[in-house]
Amino acid sequence: MTVQDQDSDPDRELEPSEIHNVLRNDRRRRALQHLRNTDGALSVDTLAEHIATVETGESPPPRDVRKSVYVSLHQTHLPKLHELEIVEYDQREQQLELRDRAEEIEVYMEVVPEGDISWSTYYLGVGVLGLVTLSAVRFELLFVSSFGIEFWAWYFLVLFSLSATYHAYSERKRRVLGS
Repeated sequence: MTVQDQDSDPDRELEPSEIHNVLRNDRRRRALQHLRNTDGALSVDTLAEHIATVETGESPPPRDVRKSVYVSLHQTHLPKLHELEIVEYDQREQQLELRDRAEEIEVYMEVVPEGDISWSTYYLGVGVLGLVTLSAVRFELLFVSSFGIEFWAWYFLVLFSLSATYHAYSERKRRVLGS
């Protein structure tokens, strides 16, 4: 099997280095994120306009920025994503669409809006807060000891369970809606 044969094998999973290479570039990440939030095919012009708007914070973005984004997408980023079979890129029609393989990198694309925290940080915070609270109860510190250790243990167990349930529900809903 040649290297070319490996690259065109649809059953071959992406290598971690390939995923890292794809996601280390801001424009590729923004392109994939926008495609995830779009139903069906998207024109390169529309994608370039969106990315230029995000990069400049201006709507409409300056023409030179829009053109620079378009050229980099057309010449570099979209052919790379097409080669890895993450997107279907029709250069003649200037249309692109996510392929099934994009799901392989989705787990690495948790995009957390500015000012928000990731789920992993949230769970870490709940765990640390629970340990601090239970320690304070154990050593009879602060007002928390008046509720007893059993109350706080149940409180954090329920909080963690409800959080995990909501997290699972929101992830499932996001996947079903394709956003």
